[in-house]
Amino acid sequence: MVKNWALAIGINQYDFLEPLKYAKRDAKLIQEFFRNEAGFDRVFWFSDESPDLGSEPTRPYRANLLRLLQQLFAKPFMEAGDNFWFFFSGYGMVHANQDYLMPSDGDPEDIENTAISISYLSECLSRCGADNIVLILDACRQQYKNSGEGIGRYTQTIARQTGVISILSCSPDEHSYEIDALQKGVFTHALLEGLGTQGQCATVERLNQYLSFRVPELAYHYQKARQTPYTIAEPITKSHLILAPKYATKHDISKLQIDAVQAEVSHNLELAEQLWIRVNAATSSPDVDAVKAMERIVQLRVEACATQKHLTPQILSLNGSPLHENRKYTLHSNLDRRSCNQSLELGCIPTAQHQQESTLVIPDIAIDNLSSERGIDYKPLHDLLAAGKWEQADQETVAVMLKVAGREKQGWLNIEAINQFPETDLCTIDQLWLKFSNGRFGFSVQKQIWESVASQPDADYETWCKFCDRVGWRVNQNWLFYSDLSFNTNAPKGHFPAAATVNLLTVWRGWVVGLFSCLVGFSALASRLVKS
Repeated sequence: MVKNWALAIGINQYDFLEPLKYAKRDAKLIQEFFRNEAGFDRVFWFSDESPDLGSEPTRPYRANLLRLLQQLFAKPFMEAGDNFWFFFSGYGMVHANQDYLMPSDGDPEDIENTAISISYLSECLSRCGADNIVLILDACRQQYKNSGEGIGRYTQTIARQTGVISILSCSPDEHSYEIDALQKGVFTHALLEGLGTQGQCATVERLNQYLSFRVPELAYHYQKARQTPYTIAEPITKSHLILAPKYATKHDISKLQIDAVQAEVSHNLELAEQLWIRVNAATSSPDVDAVKAMERIVQLRVEACATQKHLTPQILSLNGSPLHENRKYTLHSNLDRRSCNQSLELGCIPTAQHQQESTLVIPDIAIDNLSSERGIDYKPLHDLLAAGKWEQADQETVAVMLKVAGREKQGWLNIEAINQFPETDLCTIDQLWLKFSNGRFGFSVQKQIWESVASQPDADYETWCKFCDRVGWRVNQNWLFYSDLSFNTNAPKGHFPAAATVNLLTVWRGWVVGLFSCLVGFSALASRLVKS
């Protein structure tokens, strides 16, 4: 059973710095989310008014925080496959090119002796025994004005050295904002959305995608300067780790399986074991591939020891039967050729070894066989497309998708509905658009265009703008209204479906193309289109 522990710190009142408004509330909301919604095993909370922990005070003074770090992380208490989360909302400062977190009694005139360094914090966290550590920092505050950058650059270096997944609320040259209307920080608001039912961000990759678009959008909405969060997750397998198993899709799990197989073939047995443990934890029942893989890893380790000792090992599998000596590293039933080709979610760039395979091919489906797992009649959509009535066909696409998902009353699709959208129906809709537009329109066409413009692993606002420029939803840096789209065959490639994409996550009608909802909904839906 995977264990999740967390430490949440939020500080409003400082002895030597201007008070913050909502840092304390941010940490409290995070603590409540981890404990109540995410079901964490243990959550420590240090804040201005947090209750004592037994006989130990939890006021966020330096001595109290150091005592907890020294006692809790004196020796490992977690295992491979477990997760430890650290959340901090308060001030962060740079001294001698190193990043520090400021406790309540932190003195900006004596940072080295009154603050807690990121390097020391990371060292402590790494001793917990968990192979997945998530460091979340909201610590670049506008209230403390100085001539230098905020924290971030040194934290990036430490994260890459230690493998700690680090999520920072903004870039070093930006500020992290608190919003009175939200009664919390912009970053915390977006973080809770992303981890909760609105974003359903199952993986590090998806959470980074959500934050890197949502936070700048919120800052703009509340008339603040740009705030751009970012995530450091290295090696790349860290970005595929599943943070919220209840939201994980088969696609998320297949990515982990691919990473695990690659690690095993590369003889990185420790990493392979960690990843297979996580694959098994993400499934509702024991994963056959993961169990068999861990048996292989046990065998390989025994063989390696035996080779060193010039012995011939004999070992039984977990079910008591002998393991074969001549094993072939193959992917089993639920990791098929489609997954092995690493069908990519939008915003994910193929690795060098997969770049030549990045062209999307929709699984074969007979065009005249209007298949549906939910008994949907696709004849009206077929006839509208055949007649070249693109606007009516676009609206019909929205209608049938809502009907497939059983959300006609709500009038929009949430992430859960998108993740459960039947592949058969999705492919039927896509193939109809492909056929009657001569390959110009369709979800798969849009996904190919996205992959051609994406220059980094995670979707962001700039990438979304490039994509919308290509498909004609944005012209001369201006977002078009739906009524301004080109409802003819001269429209740019990938111009449709449009309404089906934008209405995925929003209840608004008369929307403007380019809203945050478009990116998340489009990305989640198009990730269902896999390679054959």
